[in-house]
Amino acid sequence: MADYGLITSPLITEKGTLVSEKSNQVVFKVRPDATKGAIRDAVEELFKVSVVKVRTINLMGKSRRVGKTAGKRPDWKKAYVTLKEGDRIEIFEGV
Repeated sequence: MADYGLITSPLITEKGTLVSEKSNQVVFKVRPDATKGAIRDAVEELFKVSVVKVRTINLMGKSRRVGKTAGKRPDWKKAYVTLKEGDRIEIFEGV
């Protein structure tokens, strides 16, 4: 049983769109504690596709200031999911 809470949201950016057209990949924002195997299981179960490979990137949150108060945005993780040839996820179609 996959943990659906691992995948926070799809990332629709210029680079993500280029990668999806070129390499049959989709990009997701995932929880920082998510593993590649768990991400694979969640994507396969949620979207009914076959996953070939998962690559992840840990991104550090930026430091921000508002007046005297300094803060930091949270750290987050990005996952590039390569799908089997012929599989598509409709969220990214027509974007």
